[in-house]
Amino acid sequence: MDMSYMVDVFLELLSGVPLTIQLVATSTAAGMILGLLLAFMRMSSSAAVRLFAQTYIFVFRGTPLLVQIFLIYYGLGQFHHTLQDIGLWWFFREPYWCAILALTLNTTAYTGEIFRGGLQSVPFPMIEAGRAFGMSRFVLFRRIVFPIALRQALPAYSNEIILMIKATSLASIVTMMEITGLAYKLISETFRAVEVFVCAAAIYLVLTFVITRVVQGLEWWLSPHLRRDPKWMMRRDGDRHYAKSQAASSGGL
Repeated sequence: MDMSYMVDVFLELLSGVPLTIQLVATSTAAGMILGLLLAFMRMSSSAAVRLFAQTYIFVFRGTPLLVQIFLIYYGLGQFHHTLQDIGLWWFFREPYWCAILALTLNTTAYTGEIFRGGLQSVPFPMIEAGRAFGMSRFVLFRRIVFPIALRQALPAYSNEIILMIKATSLASIVTMMEITGLAYKLISETFRAVEVFVCAAAIYLVLTFVITRVVQGLEWWLSPHLRRDPKWMMRRDGDRHYAKSQAASSGGL
């Protein structure tokens, strides 16, 4: 492999990183809000609301993201006259918005199930303690339920964010020039697939590394009870050794 050529390719592919980050950030932010709403719908007392949420999750988790992008971009494009009449053609004629919509709808299904598991894992005695202090439902959710649920769901949700980073590569099929789209363009011009895809994979690895470190920092911040103070550990071990020596001396007497 030509290293000088790979450096040039790497620098050229970096120009697609802002679009990749934009796709991930927009779809993930929207998917987080919609996913939280979907989690509440899954836990609703209404059978109709639960059925709608279950059907949505079943459809979007059971079909490939590639097919969903095709249906939104190419499928809905067949109804451009109808979309134009209702004023939505400006949205569906742009590949950027179609990619955002497909990624958002897909990640919402997975995020909803992740948040549902996190919400259901909150210990009920903590909720009862909040009620005993007279907290309203909103305050109880903001100060107790949501922080604990987020901490429980964070490891699984970090995997979903990583999957979304890799899923943005599918946006290249609707002419989006993100990292993979630029890689396909370079390969069509030079026919040097190995060097180009190695550079693209390296960029995705760097993005994944950054995301995992950010999530680990957030998890550490949300888990103060799991942090270890070296001084406290030494003091605790010293007290333990002192108690053992006192017990041994008492036994000797």
